[in-house]
Amino acid sequence: MSFTNPDVLVIGAGAAGISAARTLLAGGLSCVVLEAGPRLGGRAKTCLTLGAPFDHGATWLHDADTNPLTRFATDALDHDTVRERHFWMGDRWAMLEEIAAHARAEDAFFAAMDAAAALPDCPVASVVPQGGFWDATIRHWQGAQIQAREVELLSLHDQIENDLEGPNLLPRQGVGALLAGLAAALPIRLNAPVESLDWSGPGVVVRGGFGQLRARAAIVTVSTGVLAAEGIRFTPALPPRHAQAVHDLPMGLLTKFGFRCSERLGIGPFHGIRVRVTPENPRPASWIMWPFGADHLFGFVGGARAWALSAAGPAETEADLRAEFATIFGPGHLGQGLVTDWGENPHFLGSYSQARPGAAGARAVLAEPLGPLLFAGEATHRGLAGTIGGAWAEGERAATSLLDNPPAA
Repeated sequence: MSFTNPDVLVIGAGAAGISAARTLLAGGLSCVVLEAGPRLGGRAKTCLTLGAPFDHGATWLHDADTNPLTRFATDALDHDTVRERHFWMGDRWAMLEEIAAHARAEDAFFAAMDAAAALPDCPVASVVPQGGFWDATIRHWQGAQIQAREVELLSLHDQIENDLEGPNLLPRQGVGALLAGLAAALPIRLNAPVESLDWSGPGVVVRGGFGQLRARAAIVTVSTGVLAAEGIRFTPALPPRHAQAVHDLPMGLLTKFGFRCSERLGIGPFHGIRVRVTPENPRPASWIMWPFGADHLFGFVGGARAWALSAAGPAETEADLRAEFATIFGPGHLGQGLVTDWGENPHFLGSYSQARPGAAGARAVLAEPLGPLLFAGEATHRGLAGTIGGAWAEGERAATSLLDNPPAA
């Protein structure tokens, strides 16, 4: 495959980069995708380490009725309609009336957000209930466990704008495998990190260990974590508005893990386990059992606890999660384990972006074109931010804008 100077350079071979490349090629513009790592897919990666497809990152197709990837997922299950939730109270399972009370408290959480929508942007934590029996559990779930940052660190307006609806589809073959199929035959160059990008014009010039490439325009799809760490040097430097937008969209961390387990432990396939937050257990993990009847379970730990475990390393993280599981089911049930490393991986430096309180407009700012330079990814989507579907839609948006207004030769 030739990697000569194309019309457009796409930086990053995740969902946004794959989508952008497909759109550009279909519209008649040539492109080359430069991927820093050894594989394509970005924050979507499927492996068979646990004996069945396991997604390290992106797992669901959220808001499936509007998600642009749904049309490609022909082998998927909307497990929200069949999953039962179990709540561990610390020494027993929650009773039906306690689960009903949790549902009412969760409704109150969202009602409080909606009621505050007309206020100036502020932290989610400042408007949602606290002090009730279930409130700390819901704040932990809706913050660290769903959004990968605590509710004190989340922009209210950004959360309202990106409130996801069901159904949530789980592709049997894995989201990473789905993306790999969609990237077939694209001009992707792996192990080609871009060290610098000159957009002073005309066009752009990128440089790295692969040498130098020129193009009429570039679509940058790397994470805001990489941008904030100056993983790419821009010449000229990004203007203050865009630089501030990067700063205002920091990466959260949601560490996913999986364990082999052939015992069913009295829990059905796709059943979810959550743990009530207490002073003794303020940041519990969550678990989903036996996807598609496989002999493994998977789960998540997010926010501050995820960052602390990431810094400690995968061995300590795995041991910590085994110990937590044992407090519910007893020791000795879990077999081979797998822990993801999004926080420490220099190609990502986190899982997905979240707007800081007061910075709900940062996504729109980052999406504004800078002459021949465009940014695209989950961080620039408004509605599906933080999702694989949002990233795909943004890659298509950026590419379409170049097709509609072709960059000067």
